[in-house]
Amino acid sequence: MFVPQLEPVAGSLALSALVAALPLATVLTLLGAARAPAPRAGLAGLAVAGLVAWGAYDMPVGQTLSGAAQGALFGLFPILWIVVNALWVYRMTVRTDHFDVLRRSFGRLSDDPRVQALVIAFCFGALLEALAGFGAPVAICSVMLVALGFDPVRAAVVALVANTAPVAFGAMGTPVVTLAQVTELPLDTVAAVVGRQTPLLALLVPLLLVALVDGRRGLRETWRPALACGLAFAVAQFAAANYLSAQLADIGAALAGAAALAATPSARRPAAEQVRAAVLTGAHDADADRVDPRPEVLRAYAPYALIVAVFSIAQLGPVKELLDRATQRFDWPFLDAASAEGQRLGANVFALPLLATGGTLVLLAGLGTARVLRVPPRAALGEWLATVRELRAAIVTVTSVLALAYVMNLSGQAATIGHFVAAAGGGLAFLSPVLGWFGVAVTGSDTSANALFGGLQVTAARESGLPPELLAAAGSSGGVLGKMVSPQNLTIACAAVGLTGREGDLLRKVLPWSLGLLLVMCLIVLAQSTPVLGWMLP
Repeated sequence: MFVPQLEPVAGSLALSALVAALPLATVLTLLGAARAPAPRAGLAGLAVAGLVAWGAYDMPVGQTLSGAAQGALFGLFPILWIVVNALWVYRMTVRTDHFDVLRRSFGRLSDDPRVQALVIAFCFGALLEALAGFGAPVAICSVMLVALGFDPVRAAVVALVANTAPVAFGAMGTPVVTLAQVTELPLDTVAAVVGRQTPLLALLVPLLLVALVDGRRGLRETWRPALACGLAFAVAQFAAANYLSAQLADIGAALAGAAALAATPSARRPAAEQVRAAVLTGAHDADADRVDPRPEVLRAYAPYALIVAVFSIAQLGPVKELLDRATQRFDWPFLDAASAEGQRLGANVFALPLLATGGTLVLLAGLGTARVLRVPPRAALGEWLATVRELRAAIVTVTSVLALAYVMNLSGQAATIGHFVAAAGGGLAFLSPVLGWFGVAVTGSDTSANALFGGLQVTAARESGLPPELLAAAGSSGGVLGKMVSPQNLTIACAAVGLTGREGDLLRKVLPWSLGLLLVMCLIVLAQSTPVLGWMLP
């Protein structure tokens, strides 16, 4: 059995932490400073992690490679299995033009551009984040706003800022699933704590969006629908994350937010002409005004209804037990590792949930979607294969980052950094969201940031006496606010609205809001670590 040392370098915790941080420094430097492609940065970081595990921590080469292989497999299944099938459902709606039908359905809710920003960027963006993630909400929502007549810069800023509250549960809960796996904390517990942090952001973001669209006037005239939308979104996200399913959190929240807008009388009032003249400065896409037949509108909503139905049925006691029986558990070959305290790690046994996983459930919903949308089997298979090809860079990135995380956790590198960071004591609660923000700002992915920093957050929490689930969740919740300033998302937004080369302009506009909301999240987590808001934790 391999038992890692916490201070393998000259018996010094500080020097050991410095060496242990080399894999993370490699990834962040290549991404942030050298602007290397994410797959290359991930593979380079993995190589450095392996060298540090073998050279500094004396982890046998066989166990190092075995740990990396397990991380890569977890990246493929269930993480990328979820992402591929979720994006496949979205691609089928695009192929059959039902995506445009859904877009027009949302756009007809109101002619007020401030309300349209809420419907499209916040509610519909959350729905896209739930299914696709990986920059799709920013690209699609900014294009839709431009089609309605929004100035490209304003459309991009609104889409970037809106892509915050749903990120932690994006791609059918992939970030929290990853966080639970790398920290060995129960998924239900991690999701519940995140579900008691990010909903508080959802109360603020819609108000911020109407202010971004139309300044003080927008906030003064449309605060009611904005607050109703944010409140409904927050309640639904909290309820799903805590009592139903983390995978359904964003879908339920998006639909609840849109329903709240539709039920708010002031959201349906025609906008004053001076408001439209001030906000809509671009060319209006005439296609946005087309009225679709009711059966086609129902088909456009069907994929999301199917996903909700499949996941809801899967949570029923007898069904859940039946799905769990298909899970295969076995000793992972060539791996026998323990913690620094000598306790055998759960990673020595690998669980393969063939049916009881979000990806398989989305696949079932996707098969139903193909039938409802009348996509021929050959075409549906072609879209699935095209999805895999489209995600090939993401596949390399995710598998390499998960492999890196597993090597760092198993070899003791994450534990060393965690013990060193624990010197911050109670201040860790304030700093944990900052670490998540930094990770997402650089990698562009809450999933990657959770894989990189989740383990050390938990170690630091245990050493400082703080609840480990609080700091693990805090990193993910703070990370969502780094999404809007990540180079990946800025580039996607600029390319979508024809502003290529003006990423710096967008960064200057969204950075103050990113930092301001990050401060709010830091204060929330700090209060949750004390009796002030400690009662919020499960």
